[in-house]
Amino acid sequence: MFDLFKANEPAFNIYNQLPVARPGLIFIIIGAVLVLLALVLEWFCLTVIFLLLTGFTVWFFRDPERPAPPPGFGVSPADGRIIKVEKADNPHTNAPARKVSIFMNVFNVHVNRIPITGRLVSQVYYPGTFLNASFDKASANNERNALVLETDDGTVTMVQIAGLVARRIVSWVAEGEKLERSQRFGMIRFGSRVDLYLPLEAEIMVTVGQNVSAGWSPIWRMNR
Repeated sequence: MFDLFKANEPAFNIYNQLPVARPGLIFIIIGAVLVLLALVLEWFCLTVIFLLLTGFTVWFFRDPERPAPPPGFGVSPADGRIIKVEKADNPHTNAPARKVSIFMNVFNVHVNRIPITGRLVSQVYYPGTFLNASFDKASANNERNALVLETDDGTVTMVQIAGLVARRIVSWVAEGEKLERSQRFGMIRFGSRVDLYLPLEAEIMVTVGQNVSAGWSPIWRMNR
């Protein structure tokens, strides 16, 4: 299910002061309530189970601060492993592009970040299936949310793709906004993949199998 939060939030927000992503708060609260209930009822085995599950939930939805990224590069929109670097047609702009795919497993930070400063000219949600996000056909068949940025270096498209376990794509930006490099823009609960479509002139700085960090790791630079 797609969840679009209000984009124009005040600069100071209680959510921004927390070390976890806002979509995880409800799960953490539910877990804490279950732990307290099990303690009150003296269900000690369940207390341990609920405590472990709540701890995992806090860890999964962690949202650490990142240092300012190095200048001159487009940075990764997601934590994870590079699984594809190739030339491909951008299905969201019908233009040839360089495609970089990043796979997120359950151990990665799942908050997504803007790869390069620009204006969000389009955001389109596509319902779909929940295939393993590492499969090639996941880019076309899975539930996904495509965001198209107009930047000084051309059009950049990033696509949040739900996977086998992920069942909810979250975005809290809106069309028309100017977005800054490394700014948080959403997440995919419990998964799973982000595809980047870059201008053909982009010099790709990563290789398949490389691990990257959202908002920090250089992905490309422009040969202009």
